[in-house]
Amino acid sequence: MSPLFCLFLILIIGVSHGSLDHVKGGKLLKIFKIENITLFYLSYILLAVMVVTLWVLIPSILLIIFLLVASYHFGKEDTQFLHNYNSHFMGILYFLKGSLVILAPLYFHFDETIAIFKLLLIDNENFYSSLSFIENNRLIDLGIILSSISSIILFIKKFTFKNFSIFFDYFSILILNYYLSPLIAFTAYFCFLHSVRHSITLIYELDNTNIKKGLLIFIKKAMPLTILTAIICLVGIYLLNFKYDFDNSIIKVIFIGLASLTFPHILLEYLLDKNEKQRT
Repeated sequence: MSPLFCLFLILIIGVSHGSLDHVKGGKLLKIFKIENITLFYLSYILLAVMVVTLWVLIPSILLIIFLLVASYHFGKEDTQFLHNYNSHFMGILYFLKGSLVILAPLYFHFDETIAIFKLLLIDNENFYSSLSFIENNRLIDLGIILSSISSIILFIKKFTFKNFSIFFDYFSILILNYYLSPLIAFTAYFCFLHSVRHSITLIYELDNTNIKKGLLIFIKKAMPLTILTAIICLVGIYLLNFKYDFDNSIIKVIFIGLASLTFPHILLEYLLDKNEKQRT
């Protein structure tokens, strides 16, 4: 599977699960009694641009922050539909569970994962020395053990049949990373495990009586931001292609682009969730 096809899947399936952020942004503005939706778009774009700018300036620090934030995000969004309450302990469990997405490629394909990091403008020798120390001292193994324990606790906690999805996620991530390269394994996870599940939740929220109707509404509402994201990605690839080869340009756009979207997406989810709970 080429990087171009991975990008295609991420743009069509992966990015769409965040393409209703403008709808959620509208809800947040109503809570703050702000009518101008332009303020949301400007804030969202400004934060995304800020992430890209900081990545260029301090890539190793931004990568570390992104991996930490992504671990929590993946763990929470993949599990929260089973446990609809939050606590510091649950936050730790979410983080440890989601960290498997980051740790598995390092465990099974350490050198290939490092090669991707190098493509993402990371040239800090201390960063790679730290990763070598982590690998040599089997700290990645410890991280996977802790992630496994967190999955077991989440599986047992308020057990229902739906909790088996936790182990479906767990074994799927391990199998994908064992057999596939880091880029392909991440694409498969992000599109078909993480994003599809979240999109189904959004479809159900749009119309919980008619799934087909909810799907059509979701596609209609998600289309504008999905198309805009695709255009920005293509422009980014075109500009990067003057300095890097085509595949490397795509990999940069995939991961740095996702980072730039992940931060405003998570911040929006946090602010909306926090303010909606305060109103109830």
